[in-house]
This record gives sequence, C-alpha cells and structure tokens, in this order.
Amino acid sequence: MKCRHCNSDLLHKLIDLGVTAPSNSYLTSDMLNLPEKKYPLKVLVCDKCWLVQTEDFVGVDEMFSPDYAYFSSFSSTWLDHAKKYVDMIVKKASLSSSSCVVEIAANDGYLLQYVKQKNIPCYGIDPTHNTAATARKKGIEIIEDFFDIQIASDLSKKNKQADLMIANNVLAHVPDINGFVKGFSILLKPNGIATFEFPHLLNLIEKNQFDTIYHEHYSYLSLTSVKTIFHTCGLEIFDVEELPTHGGSIRIYVQKIDTGMFPLEDRVQDMLDKEREAGMTSISFYKGFQGKVDKIRHNFLLFLKNAHSKNLKVAAYGAAAKGNTLINFSNVNSDLIHCIVDKNTSKQGKFMPDNHIPIVNEEKLKEYKPDYVLILPWNIKEEIINQLSYVKEWGAKFVTIIPEIEIR
Repeated sequence: MKCRHCNSDLLHKLIDLGVTAPSNSYLTSDMLNLPEKKYPLKVLVCDKCWLVQTEDFVGVDEMFSPDYAYFSSFSSTWLDHAKKYVDMIVKKASLSSSSCVVEIAANDGYLLQYVKQKNIPCYGIDPTHNTAATARKKGIEIIEDFFDIQIASDLSKKNKQADLMIANNVLAHVPDINGFVKGFSILLKPNGIATFEFPHLLNLIEKNQFDTIYHEHYSYLSLTSVKTIFHTCGLEIFDVEELPTHGGSIRIYVQKIDTGMFPLEDRVQDMLDKEREAGMTSISFYKGFQGKVDKIRHNFLLFLKNAHSKNLKVAAYGAAAKGNTLINFSNVNSDLIHCIVDKNTSKQGKFMPDNHIPIVNEEKLKEYKPDYVLILPWNIKEEIINQLSYVKEWGAKFVTIIPEIEIR
C-alpha cells in the first residue's frame, strides 16, 4: 500500500487488531443470523511524512451511511466544549452578522446552533441523512454530501465562501486527505481561518488508546504529519493548542499561506519540538505498541473471566465505536458482558457488530443491577459516573480499561 498523502511505500506496521466488522455497523435482530462483513484492521506508518494510517479495506460510503448512529449532542461534555469554542472563536476571528461560518461534518447541529444563536450566518456540510435531519430541525442549513474539492469549488462559485471553517474530529475520517484539505484552501476567503480538532497520535501511543483505532479512522494524526499535508495544500498552521477532549486532542488554527494575516505563534514550533523529542520522527517510536495492547487485552479478559467465575454481573455503558474495538479485539461476547446501555435511542434495541451484545436503555441497567459497570467511552467517564451515580446504591463499581484497568 502507498501512503495516502505522499504516495511512499508503507513498510512499517503500528498494530494489527485482527479482522472485525466496522465499529458503527450496528445490527437489528433480523440481521443477527446473516453473514457480517468483516475487514482487517491494520495500521501502518509512513516513514517519509509520518502519517499513520489504516490499510484500506472499507469504503467510506459503507461507514457513513444514511442511518449513521453517532449523534454529537448526546454528550453534555461535548456540547459544553462546543459552546466554549464558539464564544472564543467569535472574538478571535472578529465574526459578525456579515460573516459566514461553515462546519464540515456538522452532524446534528451540536456546534452551529451556538453560532446561529449569535446571529452569525452559517451552514454545515455532512453526508449522513439522519444527523442532517436533526440539524435542520434546529434551523441549520445542511448540505448533505461528502466535502471535497468539487463541493468546495461549487460553493465558492455560489459566493458561499467562509470567514471561518470548522472541522472537529473529521480529518481522520477521510480517505483522500489531500483532496479534503485542498477543499479548505478553495472555500476559505483570502483572510479566512479554519480550525481542526483531532485526537493527538502522541497520546494514542503513550496512553495505550488503541480502542480509538477503527475502520472509520483512516488516519492517526500528529502535528508533524498534518503540517506537511496542509503546507502541500497551500495552508499554514499558525497556532495550536492542546485539549483534554477524546483522551487528549489538539486544535490547529489554519490560514492561507499567501493571504493569511495571523502571525505564527511559538506554540506551533513548541509542539513540533515536543513530538520530535518524544521520538515521533523515528520509526522506533512506533515499535512495541502491539505488545502493550496485547497485555491490555489479556488483563481485560482476566478481569471478565474472574468476575464470571464468581457469578458477578457485568454490564457496559456507551455503545461507542471505541468499545467495539476493545470488545472485538478481545473476542468478548454476551457471555461475559450482559448488555451495553446507551441513551442514544437510534442504537437502543440493536446489537453491537461482531460480538452481538444487546444495546439497551438505562432502565434495563436498573433492572439488571450489575456488580460492575464497564465504561467504554472512557473519554467522558466522569460525566457517565455522575449520570449513573445511583448504581452505588446496590454496590456496583465502575470499571475502565484504558490506559489500564481501574475499578472504583
């Protein structure tokens, strides 16, 4: 396979998580006895541009289908993050009622609703029908399509260029990363800016966050690799900041190389230096990750089998993609985890792909009264622990697996 950015041969493996179904391909009861599509989940490292990427097996249309099940607004933590961002960026970018804001992967309007509240014109671009429909109910214009060079060119010709473009947790989801980024250089106004947020590859490796690897994520990103990609596409990263979201993310601020007006902040070079000093521009940094992940799987299975042998009941919370990666890589099924609770009604009544663990509403948790509640979306574990604090009434304990097993 060739690198999706620089076209170099990919000769180095970060990790092999076996063969599994795409993490968001939830099943209905009548699908349980049908064959499931499963694909290898292997991640490779480019030793030229340092882009870490999945080996290509799954088409983007298959993963981002009209009934896509992820809705951003189900997390109050994420909504709060979005609101704070809007308050900040309106001032930083001097946005007003004469500006235009565009969000790529606008999902259910979780962020643009706060832009709209400030009477700033905005619209979103998102390919998934059910999330787009939810956003439209909030009065937000959504273009229902995948963002690329063609879409950017068409919108630019229609005078829909942006003063601000937003792309949260989507850069990793695009197979044609060069074309996607090039679209920003087309749709941005000459003095416009764009911000991108994505989980930091440095944290993924140093904190054993292997469950954030799934087929939807084509790329795993460092500032080092992203800077190269953006520069190739005519864009300059002028600022960067670290965020606590998704286990440790970074937000980059981008402008056109030739017309941008923002000065280059020292934080950009500081982050590049941090990555280099950690070893991210050496292939040795990426070796040994498989062994650490295999150890986590071993300890996870040991915990579940020990609980089972003592007739202790285990239920999970959060039918998240990261949970599927953990569970399927560990070959766990409903014998060891009774059910997975999720407050997203579009997931309730369905089953997790591959392992077929049922997804239920919160009332089922109260009926089942498990001894352990396994929190799968560990990135919002404090929110979940507060939400489910009542399980302590029957003596239940909360469990997280990443970066290591913690019981409390």
